[in-house]
Amino acid sequence: MTEDQAELLEASRESVRASRLLLDGGFFGFSASRSYYAMFYVAQAFLEGIELAFSRHSATISGFAQHFCMTGQVPTAFHRYLLEAHAARHDGDYGPWDAVTQRMAEEALAHAEAFLDLAARLIGPLSPQDPTGK
Repeated sequence: MTEDQAELLEASRESVRASRLLLDGGFFGFSASRSYYAMFYVAQAFLEGIELAFSRHSATISGFAQHFCMTGQVPTAFHRYLLEAHAARHDGDYGPWDAVTQRMAEEALAHAEAFLDLAARLIGPLSPQDPTGK
């Protein structure tokens, strides 16, 4: 695992923690947004491993699908999770206050956690968190 990949995966882990806190506080749109970013950072880490980086979110999502999902290295469901989370993030950030439901936020968080698990298996494990969650 490169240093850049480790930083992206740590950002993903922190985004998952933030998403959980926001979900518990009833901030479903913000929770879904953090879950999306958790998945997005993992996708970037995968692409970093093959020395690819994109400036647009849509290009990163497409690159992840092309180089990892379509090749069978990653289950295709992860591309769908990323697309759904991207839409929920947009709804949460720009839609009406109730555009993202609790169920949608919970699903996005579960998918973000699955992305982190996938990264730990295929890229490498993250360093352990200290007892304060850092």
